[in-house]
Amino acid sequence: MKQFTYIITDEVGIHARPAGLLVKEAKQYASKIVIQKGEKQAEATKLMAIMGLGVKCGDEIIVQVSGEDEEHAATQMEAFFKENL
Repeated sequence: MKQFTYIITDEVGIHARPAGLLVKEAKQYASKIVIQKGEKQAEATKLMAIMGLGVKCGDEIIVQVSGEDEEHAATQMEAFFKENL
């Protein structure tokens, strides 16, 4: 399993539009991608679960990637977060 920590810089956090882009990105990989904020966590392929985390600007999240393409998926997801969130 690969994981990285990221602090959200988007001023409105993970709202509908970036959450949709995140789901689309996560669905490209065979690996399971889980986003964790505090005690809550959600699969990155489930839009409503991601929105339910209530991630705001300045919040620290942990992204966990596990599966057959975890190395590539983790690298690409980290780049996605830096570009979009």
